[in-house]
Amino acid sequence: MVEIEFQETEENVHTVIPPKSVATAKSSTSDVDTGKEVSDGFETASDAELGSDDGGDGGDALEEQPHQQEQEQDQDQKQVVRDASNDVSNSEELTQKRLAQANEAKLEGNKFFGDGKYEEALSQYELALQVAPDMPSSVEVRSICHSNRAVCFLKLGKYEDTIKECTKALELNPMYVKALVRRGEAHEKLEHYDEAIADMKKILEVDPSNDQAKKVIRRLEPLAAEKREKMKEEMIGKLKEMGNSVLGRFGMSVDNFKAVKDPNTGSYSISFQR
Repeated sequence: MVEIEFQETEENVHTVIPPKSVATAKSSTSDVDTGKEVSDGFETASDAELGSDDGGDGGDALEEQPHQQEQEQDQDQKQVVRDASNDVSNSEELTQKRLAQANEAKLEGNKFFGDGKYEEALSQYELALQVAPDMPSSVEVRSICHSNRAVCFLKLGKYEDTIKECTKALELNPMYVKALVRRGEAHEKLEHYDEAIADMKKILEVDPSNDQAKKVIRRLEPLAAEKREKMKEEMIGKLKEMGNSVLGRFGMSVDNFKAVKDPNTGSYSISFQR
């Protein structure tokens, strides 16, 4: 009876896989696709041979290596997430800092403008535009700085520059009424009456109750019509000069041709007179 019991124990030792070998089999199959079926938890002949060739310690080494690789990969992934989070946080902090600096420069510009120091105010508004990040969150401060630069140029009599700055402000904020008003004033100073009227009409689209825009339109429309008539006369004069230079070779001039306007259609008919 003792001998039989000893043989059963011997047989169990050779048939049951130690827990470490089971862990090794599971770990290796989870990392790579070997293309073979996984055993049911019992040693194969090849497993036993590999274990004996390594002197008994190979099973532990095979088990620890994939486990260590998994830990390293996990740590690398966590580090990537931490780095990305830090980058986003740093970017937001930098944006807020630059936006605050832009507002400070704008306020300094307002002080200079209040003191009548328009050149200094222009420099501060330009500094604010350089510092402000090109992002949706800074659209307001950038449009205001362009409009404020426009009014500085208006005060300095630099009307073309006023128009340019107002246009930049309106590109950022198309409904910026102050920018439309200032650009309209600059156009009027340059006798661009049609352009000034167009800006006043845009103001009325934003604010139909704006009486000031209505008054400006009523005041500028006669001036615009007078300018158009003057430009037409100047163009006709130039055309006459060109015509006389050609017709003079044949003993004629444009005075031999008379243009009669049809009051009903507004068109002209040309007749020749000697």
